[in-house]
Amino acid sequence: MKKALLGLSLLVGLAACDVNRLPETNISDDSFWTSESDIKAANNYLYTFLPGFNNDDVWSDDAFGLASNTVSDGSRLAPATAGGDYNTPYNLIRAANNVLEKAPRAAVTPAVLDRYLAEARFFRAWGYFGLVQKYGSVPLILKTLDENSPELRQPASPREAIVDQMYADLDFAIANLPTITSLGNPDYGRISKTAAQAFKARVALFEGTFAKFHSKRDATKHLTLAVASSKAVIDSKEHALYGNYFDLFQLAGEGRQNKENIIVRQYGVSTTERVATHTYYRGSLENGNVNPTKSLADSYLMRDGLPLTKSKLWTLPDSSHKVFRNRDTRMSATFMKRGDAMMTTKPIFDIANLVFNKTGYMFRKFANVDDWNTQASTIDRPLLRYAEVLLIFAEASYELNNAVTDEELDMSVNLLRERGQIAKLTNAFAKTNGLDLREEIRRERRVELAQEGFRYWDIIRWKIAETELVKPVLGNFYFKSEFAAATVNLTPDNIILVQAASFRKFDPLKDYLWPLPINEIALNPELAQNPGW
Repeated sequence: MKKALLGLSLLVGLAACDVNRLPETNISDDSFWTSESDIKAANNYLYTFLPGFNNDDVWSDDAFGLASNTVSDGSRLAPATAGGDYNTPYNLIRAANNVLEKAPRAAVTPAVLDRYLAEARFFRAWGYFGLVQKYGSVPLILKTLDENSPELRQPASPREAIVDQMYADLDFAIANLPTITSLGNPDYGRISKTAAQAFKARVALFEGTFAKFHSKRDATKHLTLAVASSKAVIDSKEHALYGNYFDLFQLAGEGRQNKENIIVRQYGVSTTERVATHTYYRGSLENGNVNPTKSLADSYLMRDGLPLTKSKLWTLPDSSHKVFRNRDTRMSATFMKRGDAMMTTKPIFDIANLVFNKTGYMFRKFANVDDWNTQASTIDRPLLRYAEVLLIFAEASYELNNAVTDEELDMSVNLLRERGQIAKLTNAFAKTNGLDLREEIRRERRVELAQEGFRYWDIIRWKIAETELVKPVLGNFYFKSEFAAATVNLTPDNIILVQAASFRKFDPLKDYLWPLPINEIALNPELAQNPGW
């Protein structure tokens, strides 16, 4: 698949409108759709839409960049023209619709055809989920259009209708895709049966909790599907947690030997055998485009399974690196700490550079010294892990029943806690220590999936953005003897103040949905702007 994607990378450089229109010297569209290899090659293009590394966590309270973010602090305006947030999903949807319409021309067996149609329908659902998350209701397009198509001027479809179409597409994918085991090493990276099940669980959890906490539609329907879909992945026995949390995000964690990764954006295995490269570590971590906050740091439990406010193991540190003592080991794998390998010009990390790392913290996930040197990393981006499936199962079970059993906790979050080397979560433990099970399940999701682009969407669906995003952005404890001279604002208790609450706002009447691009509304008068924008 990597060889196929490498060839297709030549097409990726073209504008989206050009990708759908091959040069006249190439094979014509009418003569292309004749064999399995043709369909597979067309489907390979869909994989180029899997998202690469980004800094989306700065939209949330988990991270802060070199400057304030307009999504996070509530200062953004409706965009004048459509960008990647709106156009890219529709480009993917068009490409998927193109496959669905033309692949049946090929001389292949029904089973082979359905397998590739299943891939296309998976990617169509993937595209619509990105649109629904941001905009809620959007036009539902299920065929390729030309400039005269009346669908170009249709109103947005109801959100529930779009979600039901996603479920239908994913159910077809689940029924017709091969297992990840049968894909084996040759087709590693292609979408599998459990990938479709796991993604359906993600969609259903998002919709179920959004419906529940925003008092909209039928939450039970979606939460029931989330439990069933995540449980189907668990029962398949196709996946398992990877042993080492830090290595999970390194080259060591790549390939079929890592049964935790369910969907990945592949880059390659070395600088000489690669599909593409990225500079996420050097550009986004070292240069300060995304840095963890105190809010995220404080979410990590102590070894006894208790939060900082309740654990006897926690004492105020007298140096910044002591915040890592007796903590969930995933914190040390996610945050840079004294003694970690860093980069050629500074081989061992000691303290964050406040010029770049505004919070006084620095992320460690995906950190690799060789990548700093080459600026051409081939570390894959995990897009859906088995750990997320376990978290979906736990959260959906709780939200469906307003309770979760110890057995359900043992088969989900406690497996993750065991890897983090912290005490188990049980109903008795929560009651004894005055813990809220919902909050502990949410905490587990936050720390397990930190720096992977989930936090913003979680606080949106839980309807807590209006509470969390208006808080001040804080960083590490500040000790003058450690940090190099830098202009820094501090709270009265000696914590780095990155952005005061007075500069942050969130309007719950409009900010839970994104604004549609103004030019799209001008092009289609039937398309209504989201409330408040």
